[in-house]
Amino acid sequence: MTTPPPKTRVPQPKAQVPPPGCPAHEKLGTVPLYGTSVSEDPHGLYARMREEHGAVAPIELEPGVEAWLVLGYAELLELTRNEQLFSKDSRRWRIPREGRLRPDSRLLPMTSWRPTLLNMDGSEHQRLRGAVADTLARIDHRQLRQTTENAANALIDSWGPDGTADLITQYARRLPLLVFTQLLGLPAEAGPHLIDLISHFVDSSEQSVRANAEFQAILFDLVRSRRSTPGADLTSWLLAHDAGLTDEEVVHHLVVILVAGNETTINWTGNTLRLLLTDRRFRATLAGGRLTVTDALDEVLWRDPPTQNFPGRWATGDTVLGGQYINAGDMLVLGLAGANADPAVQSPDGLGGNRAHLAWGAGRHVCPAQHPARLIVETAVETLLHRLPDLQLAVPAHELSWRPSPWSRALVSLPVLYSAFTPPRTPAPERPVWTPPVPSTAPAPHPSDSTPSDTTSTPRTPDSGRPGPRSWWNSLAGWWSGR
Repeated sequence: MTTPPPKTRVPQPKAQVPPPGCPAHEKLGTVPLYGTSVSEDPHGLYARMREEHGAVAPIELEPGVEAWLVLGYAELLELTRNEQLFSKDSRRWRIPREGRLRPDSRLLPMTSWRPTLLNMDGSEHQRLRGAVADTLARIDHRQLRQTTENAANALIDSWGPDGTADLITQYARRLPLLVFTQLLGLPAEAGPHLIDLISHFVDSSEQSVRANAEFQAILFDLVRSRRSTPGADLTSWLLAHDAGLTDEEVVHHLVVILVAGNETTINWTGNTLRLLLTDRRFRATLAGGRLTVTDALDEVLWRDPPTQNFPGRWATGDTVLGGQYINAGDMLVLGLAGANADPAVQSPDGLGGNRAHLAWGAGRHVCPAQHPARLIVETAVETLLHRLPDLQLAVPAHELSWRPSPWSRALVSLPVLYSAFTPPRTPAPERPVWTPPVPSTAPAPHPSDSTPSDTTSTPRTPDSGRPGPRSWWNSLAGWWSGR
């Protein structure tokens, strides 16, 4: 019998860890997945890691906290499809058990176990996923598109006549929660505060633990209110589902919907607008070229997916993946952007060319909200292009900066110039509150069918004009902008 090679453990850090990016740090054998290296040049970082370590690379999530980043496309599929070897239950993580995760670690909001579909395996995962999927399926896509378009028009109208805007802070970061607060039954004025809280724990900032606790407290209040007084919203539908979710389970799933849905939608919108404004292939599109907004959306999911890395899976026993010996309790991070760039799946022109990307994950835990997310982002981008047809970047593309997050691929800002507004297609209806209607038996249109193949935006309506009285949407957007 041949003796198997000895198992290797990810090297432990020295007593004093050198700063990320310096040569001494690299000698430790792990690559820091935090700081400027992961935000300024992630594509170069993943390529170097692949060249040095192969499909699975040793990383640090913060000083002294090691894990594995799965960069291979085939290896990531194996990771997500094999629940027997790689569990979603973060309570298996050996780092906290060994007392090596600080109580105030910035990783806690993104790695702590919660009673949600994200942290369960097997039948319990199926129960919770069924409740979330059924609830999301009750969203009326036609109404969702109209709601998104109304909110987008209101935000654009609030910018004023100076011809400048920041498409991240004034558009992409505000639009999703104008929609999600209504979907969940939250008061619209809660949006700005929720954005701030979500940003802290998604970026693993110093305030991430506090923000996480405050965020959940807001949602517990919402669930208690909807338990006593149900409405036509996602919160009430989750509470009423046959799966019998507890209040705690509903709260944690609202966290998943808001964080994953909001953050992903923000980043997907911002990254798509950046591509349209900086890539000549898509600049031609704005004047009637062959590439469409749908093409831009899909290319972003391949190259700059809104979530570039996602935690995680935990090894249930000693095993091997991508040539690396994985110990029981090790954490494996899904390198979504890195796996999309795997040379084994790239076409000759460097693009995936289809929707086989891993931006939504894979296996049983693939994102259940990708169709509503696509509809919101597609509508947001098309509405902006229709309203501001001469939109252009206000700074050189190389001056754009990215948030220092190990998880999100997110721009800090996207400043633009434009000369004039194009009036909205139709005046936004005067409506104090929108409540999602119970869908009809007819199937909702697939979001991917909503963008015509030969154009990127709807032609202007010659006789359209600005709405007369300010609608509820305009008032809200103006209030949010400080007007």
